[in-house]
Amino acid sequence: MSARLGGTRPASHGLKGWGGPPSRQKVPPMIPEPIQHYLQQQHVPFLRHWHPRAVTAQELAQALHVTGYRVAKSVIVEADGRLCICLIPATDTLDLDRVREVLGAREARLASEDAFADRFPECELGAEPPFGHLYELPVLMDEGLGVAEDLLLRAGSHEEALEVSVEDFIGLESPRMASITHEHAGRHTAHHDLHP
Repeated sequence: MSARLGGTRPASHGLKGWGGPPSRQKVPPMIPEPIQHYLQQQHVPFLRHWHPRAVTAQELAQALHVTGYRVAKSVIVEADGRLCICLIPATDTLDLDRVREVLGAREARLASEDAFADRFPECELGAEPPFGHLYELPVLMDEGLGVAEDLLLRAGSHEEALEVSVEDFIGLESPRMASITHEHAGRHTAHHDLHP
């Protein structure tokens, strides 16, 4: 089940929502309030998609019956001792050498959960959202995500995802855009077939 919040954007292109909470039950929001308030205050339209628990980004794509190129995953990186959110397609693998080059850092590595858990206190580990302005972290976005119309994002929960337009996300976060994933055969043609 999808819920439209924060604006009047039409429902996603054929995205099949899952169940969602029964309408008569009062269910606490799975997406933390600070994230919802941030998007609403910035007038960014978004859709909420409830789904069976999915820990990995690929599991999320399967649960929502969409291609992994529509799901963007946040990878928290430590570059020269500073944290950064890298946003890449669920289907891809982060290239730390490229991240290091793009950031002009001497060293870049995946951050340990201990290094960033306190930055996202209301979020489940592994479901960190890519809202750098909210969490005071820079965002580096893979340029391959720029060809999509909409993105499905983790937003603090393994049981609910957010959908925002790429244009709105870029306008909101002003991420640094670069090629930061390992190349995959057929990647460019797959990006043009974003909807099931």
